Amino acid sequence: MNTAAKVPRRLWAVADLHAAIKPNRERLAELRPPNPRDWLIVAGDVAERTERVIDVLERLARRYEQVIWVPGNHELFSRSTDTCQGRDKYQELVDACRRIGVLSPEDSYAVFGGVTIVPLFTLYDYSFRIAGLSVEDALEQARNKGVVMTDEVAIAPFVDIRAWCWDRLTYSIRRLSKISGPTILINHWPLVQEPTMSLRYSELALWCGTRHTRSWPVRYEALKVIYGHLHMPRRLVIDGIEHIDTSLGYPREWRNRSNHQPWPYPVLEIGADGHAR
Repeated sequence: MNTAAKVPRRLWAVADLHAAIKPNRERLAELRPPNPRDWLIVAGDVAERTERVIDVLERLARRYEQVIWVPGNHELFSRSTDTCQGRDKYQELVDACRRIGVLSPEDSYAVFGGVTIVPLFTLYDYSFRIAGLSVEDALEQARNKGVVMTDEVAIAPFVDIRAWCWDRLTYSIRRLSKISGPTILINHWPLVQEPTMSLRYSELALWCGTRHTRSWPVRYEALKVIYGHLHMPRRLVIDGIEHIDTSLGYPREWRNRSNHQPWPYPVLEIGADGHAR
């Protein structure tokens, strides 16, 4: 009997590989599945340069039966000299993923053990802000405190992020409404605001999601929500649903981490009956 057939099939998840950093690239060697029929979720921030992102995803695609990727903010970073910027850079990444067999938010949703795996790309619209503040006032307050994400110089000059976010919300709802049954929702940014409440600088939440996805986990029957971005690997239960940050993060973070959450994170396992649990 094939040895692999005796090993359970699993769906794993990682985020925030930041593979441009040498110690993080070395950690990629740990991403080797016990069963070659295992699947892997990569929830954004693989790297900044398209070539490196695709190189990493292609290597992982040779190890796992299926890799599912969603973009983070770092994949969208652009320079004025880049051929593809903003929305064009995202499309460049999607096209490259299709060539290597990696699924993105633009592809048909795959099913793992009866559960629909839903990669999302929603960005943010600065709505994770203090009540009563306008977007402009919230951003000004953040700038005055010196708390501004690199997105403002590497993404915002090339695209209207809020407008893109709203377009993505409309697009995603249209696709989600066609799904029936349990799902795993995957997004680089958290779908609810609670995970951002533990940020060291509360102003950073401006770049961490949108309030318009708040109802999605319940509405679309999510068993679990997989995200990254915050570099705070942990599991939160919100409205009865697990929200799991599967970030690796930067070496200074993972080397000093007291949190012993498994990495990669085991999301689902297919039982003897062929269904995920």
